Amino acid sequence: MITEIPVGLSILSAGYCLHPELLTLRGGSLKPARFPAGYALIRHPQHGPILFDTGYSARFFQETARMPASLYRRITPVVYTDEESAARRLQEGGIAPEDVRYVVLSHFHADHIGGVQDFPQAKFIYLRKSYDAVSRLGPVRATKAGFLPGLLPDDFNVRSLPVDEYSAMRKLPEGLPFTEAYDLLGDGSLLAVEMSGHAAGMIGLFVSTGEHDYLLCADTVWSSRAFRENRKPHPAAGLIMSSRAEYKQNFERLRQIHERFPDIRIVPSHCREALALWGTGSVK
Repeated sequence: MITEIPVGLSILSAGYCLHPELLTLRGGSLKPARFPAGYALIRHPQHGPILFDTGYSARFFQETARMPASLYRRITPVVYTDEESAARRLQEGGIAPEDVRYVVLSHFHADHIGGVQDFPQAKFIYLRKSYDAVSRLGPVRATKAGFLPGLLPDDFNVRSLPVDEYSAMRKLPEGLPFTEAYDLLGDGSLLAVEMSGHAAGMIGLFVSTGEHDYLLCADTVWSSRAFRENRKPHPAAGLIMSSRAEYKQNFERLRQIHERFPDIRIVPSHCREALALWGTGSVK
């Protein structure tokens, strides 16, 4: 195992957006494709249920009702029903929203933070530079960055546990393109690596179930075909990236993991294939 403590893992989604495949995969179709808003439920033996992102919620539509935020919804149409919300799915599996102690945020795009207000007791873990990159933006620049500040609870800062260069680190196995990772809980169970490029300070998360190792790689790629077939997104996608250079670097790291460690299950947040293969459809 890459991590030291096995956890339970359910890979789920809350809504999806429509976007031309071509922008996310060079040589792809111009037709709109579905990109699920994926998130993961992690069952920790000591800390209980933990979320990695949350997918969409109905608040997305409230926050994009007016300009300039409405441009977000027009450019990237969203399909969602309340039955798909992370909170509803967890409740169906016997987990009350108040039982979730931590929500790990890969980055602050709306399709990843849409449901955070549904978990009133959770503390938020994220890379400090990720929030710093968006927290002071005005409405226009925030929309361009995919950030809707109204999705966050009023007491977000009070409940935050930001990770920075002073946080605990743990060495990763030899051969991985990352030498060490942030030890989010201090017990080796959740190991985060910075995968900036799509968004500043974005993190991926290594977890192990005991049977399989997973890398929840957020938006380092939009589909498994990208790293498997070495197909980066269309150059136009660079317009919404925080750094083309960092994106390229972490894209290559993902390819290296795929080639050197084929048993690691790489899960992009918006990949229908990964969701079909390893998604549970319901909390388990």
